[in-house]
Amino acid sequence: MKPETSKLIAVILAKNEAKHIAACIDSVQWADAVMLADSFSDDGTVEIAQKKGVVICQHDFVNFSVNRNLALADAAELGAAWVFFIDADERATPELGAEIRRVIAERPEVGWWVPRFNVMWGHTMKGGGWYPDAQLRLLKIGKAHYDPTREVHEFAELDGADATLTEHLIHFNYESLAHFRLKQNRYLNYEAQILHKKGVRAKPWTYLSMPLREFYRRYVLLKGYRDGWRGLQLCGLMAWYMFKTYRRLRELYRRETPSNF
Repeated sequence: MKPETSKLIAVILAKNEAKHIAACIDSVQWADAVMLADSFSDDGTVEIAQKKGVVICQHDFVNFSVNRNLALADAAELGAAWVFFIDADERATPELGAEIRRVIAERPEVGWWVPRFNVMWGHTMKGGGWYPDAQLRLLKIGKAHYDPTREVHEFAELDGADATLTEHLIHFNYESLAHFRLKQNRYLNYEAQILHKKGVRAKPWTYLSMPLREFYRRYVLLKGYRDGWRGLQLCGLMAWYMFKTYRRLRELYRRETPSNF
C-alpha cells in the first residue's frame, strides 16, 4: 500500500550539499512535502535533511536525466500529483510558492518554466544567457519524462502544454572563480563525452572559431556587457571552457585511436 502524502512534492537532487541543503529545504516549506533525491552523500547532507523531516530516496548517480526520472518515479510512489524540482544551491521564494499552488489548482498546463536569477560573485546577472534563464521545473506526474541519453543540461519532455511562471528562483551559481572552475571542469567532461558519442570531430580551426563564437553569443547577442566587468570576465571564461571542451574531445579520440594523432 502506498503511503499517503500530498499533491505537490518539492524534490531536491543532491550529493554532498551539506552547505546548502538546510536553506534549500527551508525555502520550499510551502510544498506539501519535500523529498531529497540523494546520490549517497557522505558529508552530512542526508542527516540534515532527516532532521528537517524530509523524505529520503537514494540512487546511484547515472546522469542528470536518469536520476530525474528516478525522482519522478519515487515521487509518484509517494502519491504526488506534481513535482517541483529545485537544486540544492537554489532558493524558492514564498511568492513563487504561492504562484505554483495557484497554477496547479487553476491551469491546464502540465509543465511550467521558472525564470531564475543567477547570483555570481555576489552579483545578480542581467545578461550573457544567465537571465532570465528559465528552467522547466514544475511537472505533472505522468505527463513528463527526461531523455536518459541526454546526460547534462537535461530538460523534460512533456505530454501536454507548458507555460512560464512570473516569479523567480534564486540560483547561487558561482561563489568564486575557484568554484566556477570546479563546476565547469565537471560540465566540460560531460559535454566532451556527448560530442564524442555523436561522432563530432574538431577541425583545426574549431579551437579558435568555437570559443570566439561563444564569446560573441554571450557578450553581444545575449548582452553580457550589461554586467560590466563581471560580464566580460564570465563571457571570456565561457569561451575558454569551450576551447577546453574541444581539447578534451580531442583527448578522447586520442585515447581511442592514438595512431591518428
